[in-house]
Amino acid sequence: MKNIYRSAAQVTVFSTVEKLLSFVYRIILSRSIGAEGLGIYHICLSVFSVFLTAASSGIPVTVSRLIAKNNATGNENGRHAVVTAGVVCTLMFTLPAALVLFLARNLYAAIFPERDCVYIFLWLMPGLILTSVYAVMRGSFWGTRQFLPYSVIELLENAVMVACGCVLIGFTSTAKGGATAAVIAVLISYIFSFAVSVGWYLIRGGRFVNPKRQLKPLLSASLPITAMRTSTSLLNSVVAMFLPAFLASVCGYTDSEAVALYGIVCGMSVPMLFTPNSLIGSIAVVVAPEMSENFYAHRDDLLRRDVEKTVRASVLIATVLIPVFFTLGNDLGVFFFDNELSGNVISVFSFMMLPMCLSMITTTMLNSMNFEVRTLIYFFFGAAAMLACIFAFTSTLGINAYVVGLTLSFIITAALNLRLLKKQCPGINYLGYTVKSFSICLFACLFGKLVMNLFSPVGSPFIRIIAVGAAVSLFAVAAFYGMEMFTAKPLKKLFAKK
Repeated sequence: MKNIYRSAAQVTVFSTVEKLLSFVYRIILSRSIGAEGLGIYHICLSVFSVFLTAASSGIPVTVSRLIAKNNATGNENGRHAVVTAGVVCTLMFTLPAALVLFLARNLYAAIFPERDCVYIFLWLMPGLILTSVYAVMRGSFWGTRQFLPYSVIELLENAVMVACGCVLIGFTSTAKGGATAAVIAVLISYIFSFAVSVGWYLIRGGRFVNPKRQLKPLLSASLPITAMRTSTSLLNSVVAMFLPAFLASVCGYTDSEAVALYGIVCGMSVPMLFTPNSLIGSIAVVVAPEMSENFYAHRDDLLRRDVEKTVRASVLIATVLIPVFFTLGNDLGVFFFDNELSGNVISVFSFMMLPMCLSMITTTMLNSMNFEVRTLIYFFFGAAAMLACIFAFTSTLGINAYVVGLTLSFIITAALNLRLLKKQCPGINYLGYTVKSFSICLFACLFGKLVMNLFSPVGSPFIRIIAVGAAVSLFAVAAFYGMEMFTAKPLKKLFAKK
């Protein structure tokens, strides 16, 4: 258990720094290339993510599991064969896909808001091949419990993207030029992570061998996960492609105005609302393998304990952060992005964080218990609700209809996932904790508004963010601690001597 805390803390620290760096970079982009350029950049990455997800999203988890299995039996050659099989599988998809996407660019150029965007998108094609191979290397790091190299490479990849992006956008003066520079920076970061990860794998004794015996088990185990994650990326891409056009047609915006609105919400506000994901993702990376082991070994008491603690941790994270974003949303949008609309969306939709965190962590837990098909079905229910919201309410709510739909999709998937977890782990207790946490959250939101009124004469958003943010956070944490819903035991275990 102590190693789990240490590993989770390690991954969390690096992930938090990485997300902070990405956040600062997003601020730089929003101020350098504008909302329109950010919208073009986000649309290109959304389309690219569909192919990247289809190529490699299920492979890292599967490679990790199969490596652990071969480690348990002492089959070192089998471990190398798993990695080789992963590389072969991903190259079988990415090489033809990149070639077809390049040659057929005139056929699908119409799906972008402007046809010129396809040439920006094509810069990512070499990255499709390289980062898919890196995904296999990432799975090998997980399987051998090399969390530090994985975390360092992830952070350095992001740092390379930010450094190159800041340099390249300095030579541009238009929205399209800025988007192109930002995409080229992404490609350079992919080249970096590919080279470093493969080099580290070989230095640590890894090698490429005949993968024949590992190809079938790898494909059969990874396809369900890939299908679910590809569906998520495909949905995001569909929204990215049709939402600006839909806004223009039903709300009367010009194409540029519609793309800019999309860039504000999806490139500024929604990433801010997804802040808890770095913490939730770190917990999932470390806890999921242990949960899977307990499930298959029928250690029901341990599994129930893991599920309860993980769900409660997710609720705690969300309900501590919600009051901060609810209270300071407007100031955050103005201070970081110089955009009032982005701040309004952050504040109004801050409560989305709770179902979002629950949906994310419960999906991971159920996937570790071999319920990938069920979580895929639940995802489709949520996706259908989101699309229905967009079509039904865009004419009245404008771009906010997308965020309403996103919130509803998280509520649906979280509710269905928790229901299934309850069936699989009878006796788990999370409802009472969630209700108490949400009550504390509401009181903290009220407290935040009162403190904000006291600081309203202060002209600087920065001072309000620091002072009010600290006051609201301390109020929420103190309330949780006072009601014995949060303890310092995990921290004590983290820093305890081995």
